Amino acid sequence: MAQLNALQKRRQSGVVTMAILLVVFTFIFYVTSSRVEPVIYSFYLGDEWKLISEWKIGSKSGVMIFLIFALIGVTISFIQFKNNKKITLGSLIFGFGSIMAFLSWAAAGKFIPLTGLLQAAVLLAVPLIFGSMAGLLCEKSGVINIAIEGQLLFSAFVSAVVASLSQNLILGLISAPIAGALVSWILAYFSIRFQVNQVILGFVINVLVLGLTNFFYTVLLVPYESTWNAAGSFSAIPIPVLSKIPVIGPILFNQTIIVYLMYLIVTVIQIALFKSKWGLRTRAIGELPIAADSVGIDVNKLRFRNVLIAGAVAGVGGAVFTIGAVGVFSQSMTAGAGFIALACLIFGKWNPKGALIAALFFGFTNSLQSNLSIAGVPIPSEFMLMIPYIATIIAVSGLIGRVRAPAADGIPYLRGTK
Repeated sequence: MAQLNALQKRRQSGVVTMAILLVVFTFIFYVTSSRVEPVIYSFYLGDEWKLISEWKIGSKSGVMIFLIFALIGVTISFIQFKNNKKITLGSLIFGFGSIMAFLSWAAAGKFIPLTGLLQAAVLLAVPLIFGSMAGLLCEKSGVINIAIEGQLLFSAFVSAVVASLSQNLILGLISAPIAGALVSWILAYFSIRFQVNQVILGFVINVLVLGLTNFFYTVLLVPYESTWNAAGSFSAIPIPVLSKIPVIGPILFNQTIIVYLMYLIVTVIQIALFKSKWGLRTRAIGELPIAADSVGIDVNKLRFRNVLIAGAVAGVGGAVFTIGAVGVFSQSMTAGAGFIALACLIFGKWNPKGALIAALFFGFTNSLQSNLSIAGVPIPSEFMLMIPYIATIIAVSGLIGRVRAPAADGIPYLRGTK
């Protein structure tokens, strides 16, 4: 038998892990379950074309159907492993089957608005997507960005204040990336020019922003709320025809302008990073800056510029918390979203598409736990909130493939050094 290399061993571990989980899920959700009440999945929100209104199925029957999907996913992964191919497709099918089997088990006798759940998942994922894209741009350039939390929080604050004072949501949205870039300037200036430890600096920036926003919130936003903290929020903009498509339409094409900006920005980053001269240079200074320097690239200048761009991207994500949702600013309202965005970046293996999928997964789990709590499912919401973090630990451990940061990530560059 041929010796497996490191990559093949990781894929093998992934297949074995999925197989073990399938056995566990089958035992918990099907073999030992006595839940037979029907689950009602709703697919219709009211404005789109009606293809199917709802699907009613017994809990145990639904579990069996979706566990079969999970089994198909494990089988495909095994075949892909044997053919020395990536197990991504099988993993996705396994994940879909497992999640739906859990939902059919947990929501026995309940009504689940599936289209609404997925629509909310996209909205909840948007700040995480912007944050992970900001982290991606920095770390592909060789700068660790722990300050995503501060960038999101400060831009949420500034966008709310500007929109409140001007009574113009567009001005609030324009101010958000400027605020994010301002926070990024602090990160870039001290980490690149003075080689300050990037991890420590990121945490200091987060604490600084938290203190500033809390201070101004107490001094200005609370006593003068009607002037300083009454921004309002963007309404959803349905795209003609596309928003009418059953299921997909309400989820993707009946969102706010910030969500549509997210589609554009993620697409631009994906194309620019891998198809442009700028992207090639960015990846070069994050992997081997001395080689980039040898062909005339100003490493630190490009790093500085990319960190500012990353801050602007995070800034748009920060606006989601205020003018993209509730319309007002509150203390610490980002609630660790910047750190979750970092987890998405790792889970996505420092790739735009991977980070996007990871952020959507986080958004889905948050939306799912909210819907299950509203439906009265007797499962602690804290358990649901644990799921994405457990998945991240699995990803970092290497069970789903190689996870490696850019080689020069977090290493200051001085000309003449390796």
